[in-house]
Amino acid sequence: MAKKLNVLFCSCEVYPFSKETGISDFSFSLPLALKELGNDLRVMMPKYGNISERKNRIHEINRLRQVPIPMGDTEEIAAVKSSSMSNTRNKVQAYITTNHTFYDSMKGIYHDPVNWEEYKNNDDRFIFFCKSVIQTCVILEWFPDIIHCNDWPTAMLPAMAKLLYPNEFKNTRFVYTVHNFNFQGTFPLQKTFKKTGLPDSALENFTHKGKFNFMKGGLVYTDYITTVSEAQEQKMLTDKTYSNGLDKVVGERKDNFRGILSGMDPYAWNPKRDNHIKSKYEAGEFEEYKYDNKVELCNRFELEYHPSRPIIAMVSRIDAQKGFDLFIEAADRIFQHDIQFIIFGQGEAKLKKELEKIAAKYPEKFKFKVGFNDELSHVMTAGADFFLICSEYEPIGMNYMTSSAYGTVPIARVSGGMKEYVTPWDPETEEGNSFCFEDFTADALYETIEKALEAYKDRTTFEQIGRNGMLEEYGWDERAEEYEKIYRQLLKSK
Repeated sequence: MAKKLNVLFCSCEVYPFSKETGISDFSFSLPLALKELGNDLRVMMPKYGNISERKNRIHEINRLRQVPIPMGDTEEIAAVKSSSMSNTRNKVQAYITTNHTFYDSMKGIYHDPVNWEEYKNNDDRFIFFCKSVIQTCVILEWFPDIIHCNDWPTAMLPAMAKLLYPNEFKNTRFVYTVHNFNFQGTFPLQKTFKKTGLPDSALENFTHKGKFNFMKGGLVYTDYITTVSEAQEQKMLTDKTYSNGLDKVVGERKDNFRGILSGMDPYAWNPKRDNHIKSKYEAGEFEEYKYDNKVELCNRFELEYHPSRPIIAMVSRIDAQKGFDLFIEAADRIFQHDIQFIIFGQGEAKLKKELEKIAAKYPEKFKFKVGFNDELSHVMTAGADFFLICSEYEPIGMNYMTSSAYGTVPIARVSGGMKEYVTPWDPETEEGNSFCFEDFTADALYETIEKALEAYKDRTTFEQIGRNGMLEEYGWDERAEEYEKIYRQLLKSK
């Protein structure tokens, strides 16, 4: 039997503690899947001001109550605390960095939730976090086999460990997962670099187009790069616009770069055992399961329930990349139909105002709620008839997986990693579980919604589509094994 691996999984957002993007789900589900394989997994994340220590059972670690962190000419104190995350099969310890200046005084991850503006000191916040990770390992004298970093906020870790603590981390290998190449962490060059504490020789490896670029440094110093799908892998290697010119850096590392399609946690998202929803699914009772949860959803949003009136749901970050401009443009045509539509999310102020106008114009048909609540997202996923995903680019498409698992039919623009697993409904073979389009236009969105609504009229057909989705396998299993193989290959080079 292979020796178990010690892995520290570092992320700026981890479900169920915090969530703004799909990184949160990835940082929950992959560590638990790796733990299932017999490895020792721990995660580390910051505690933002909206995270309750009492609710999440976060408690102090005596040795980590006062951790001094130098930040340029000043010093801040981190208190690293402990909690855990779990599904019905496994539990993973969580180290949680706390600090009033950078986290407790701010309730968002990257953005102020009130005006959705990015925090001006995000470079400080995540440099501080990376330093707290390094110091936690040093103080505990625990140097894991693998430190797995995620997106730009944790991209500093490989450089900090290798350049500042080479002896301590000499046996540690680093994996860096890129989730969204659009967000690279760019800041004023000299001002930000000064706060890293790195030697001057490292400046070039963090410099891109005259800016300090967190992601570039992560790509250069990590031992292995992964991304969340094979489609994303190709896009990172070839699309100069999407990569902001970092495709060349990735290309230089292509022998140590791989796209692995992400999965979802089949225990956290399982209609047979989900305590968030009104009625759990039992085999052979699809109609009863959907009825109970649809009525509950209508009650939550003060909508009138009607069996012949479909509900389309959308739970998403509200920005242009997620396709909200398409929905806004098509709204008047969409609401000519006898449907109900619910959107739940947080994001750009301009788009939120447009959605509020639509809600005022169609109060009996459209409900818009600002915020994020995990329980309500489960209620919407189980209760809706359709789930809309209309992103310009979707690295994974986690909402497609979760809605399918709950028998809720996706209406989806197929892009990015979704191309690897999406199965459109084919009335000839009665296979497939979704209605799809490719053109990123309001017309394509509207036409696809029309097709979906037409299918809804035939209850036998519609239930077949929903049941097809519930039969799909979106768990980690073999995908987690691929990550473990990468870890073990890296360790052979010690």
